[in-house]
Amino acid sequence: MALDTLSYKTKSVNAESADKKWLIVDAKDQTLGRLASRAAFVLRGKHKATFTPHADTGDNIIIINADQVKMTGNKEETKEYIRHTGYPGGQRVALAKDWKKADKSTRIVEAAVKGMLPKTKLGRAVYKNLYVYAGTEHPHAGQQPVEFDLNTIK
Repeated sequence: MALDTLSYKTKSVNAESADKKWLIVDAKDQTLGRLASRAAFVLRGKHKATFTPHADTGDNIIIINADQVKMTGNKEETKEYIRHTGYPGGQRVALAKDWKKADKSTRIVEAAVKGMLPKTKLGRAVYKNLYVYAGTEHPHAGQQPVEFDLNTIK
């Protein structure tokens, strides 16, 4: 008796056939690194059985309450965000506490998630599926997002 070889084919999902959902994640009292790594995991689509490494098959994530995310240890005072203007001597350093004071707390979460995504065209495309808001209000009600707990992902 011969095996049915058609049933053993690997299914490769592309961006058009991916079942993408909209998820809301509450960042209140979550640790920044754990939140970011799990959000990057879901953005890539690794939590799905149909994960395809070369395609954007992950879900869209809306992170709310980004201003209430926790940093462990002394990171709030010592964590540095370094950028360069492109001019000689143009290196600029900002501390996490400065970003929190300047109401740029969404950038803290965005930078953490972006750092955990691949540094490729696919990584930049996947990053566009992330939406971060400081409060509980967001303009994505039309997409009918579903509450999602990132702590269920290990």
